Amino acid sequence: MANMSANFKLYQGKLKLAWEGKKAGLSEFNCFVASNYDKAPVYITKSMRVAGACVLAESYISSGSLPPIDNTVNGSGFMVSDLRLGALQIGAETTVADLTIAILSHNQEWEDGDQLTWFYGVQRVDSAGTPRASLTAEKVVLDTTDETALYSVVSARGFSSVNGEGFTVQGYVLGMSEALVNGGGVWVHSREKDSGSIRVSSQQMKVVSEVLGQYQTYQAMVESAKSYGGINGSVAYLKPVTLAGISSGASAGSGGSNSGSGSSQSSGGSGSTGGSTGGTESGGGTSGNGTESGGSGSGSETGGSGSESGGSGSGSGSENTGGSGSENTGGGENTGGDGGDSGSGYSFG
Repeated sequence: MANMSANFKLYQGKLKLAWEGKKAGLSEFNCFVASNYDKAPVYITKSMRVAGACVLAESYISSGSLPPIDNTVNGSGFMVSDLRLGALQIGAETTVADLTIAILSHNQEWEDGDQLTWFYGVQRVDSAGTPRASLTAEKVVLDTTDETALYSVVSARGFSSVNGEGFTVQGYVLGMSEALVNGGGVWVHSREKDSGSIRVSSQQMKVVSEVLGQYQTYQAMVESAKSYGGINGSVAYLKPVTLAGISSGASAGSGGSNSGSGSSQSSGGSGSTGGSTGGTESGGGTSGNGTESGGSGSGSETGGSGSESGGSGSGSGSENTGGSGSENTGGGENTGGDGGDSGSGYSFG
């Protein structure tokens, strides 16, 4: 969740109107989270989140009724779309009208006045080893009468003619002018209807980056969870387990049979979603001070309404039932990376 929020922040208002038919009362952030919550997660630690880390992710950034723009990375490493350009080779002399005519002539579902937007993200790692990302956006409104030079409106990076081998089509397709390395990109199609509402294509950012893979592993998940207080996966909170059963060694995070001074992985909740019911059980005393006496240890549960003596043996252990984890659900979009370009009023409209 923390990294998802960081990715949303990169767009800095540029996803306004990106969810066609969005219900009143829902924000773009709500839609962004709903679209990506169950997708391949990316795990960053609490300290990384505080430091403003951001791992560029393959986020779904729009949802609508226009056909999606397909994309792939060809054999040369160039990201290309399925937008056919025919024989058009985009260059310094190419105008907006030239691009418009090429797209309208070779692609269905496109109309004069439609907008083509290109998002480009860059992934880097700073000197401290913290992943950071930035994002830029460019757009062109198709117009068969606009003789403005295309490259005075957009750059060649996302608006170049590339051999159509990636889609096994004759002629050229719209693509990048360079190989996609440590970054990501996506094109979005949008259209304003006579009613003033906006139609968009459903699109997902494509990312090529070793950094992304490093933060999607099991180990990355464990490190992230530890930074927020650990994982309690052995005992479900609503499962009918007696306190005696937990204290006798069935609790998650139990220290087993090793004796010790009784330390815990987590006391109370931690992180931004921590609860208040976590507790510790410690061994080491010789007198029982609770309502049950089960051996030579004594212990207490903090956050509860009573106490119980330790179970068998003098082993130490802990139980974390607080709502700890690797997710930050508090506030979301104020966590991010380097940000993108300014111009918070940008939208698909």
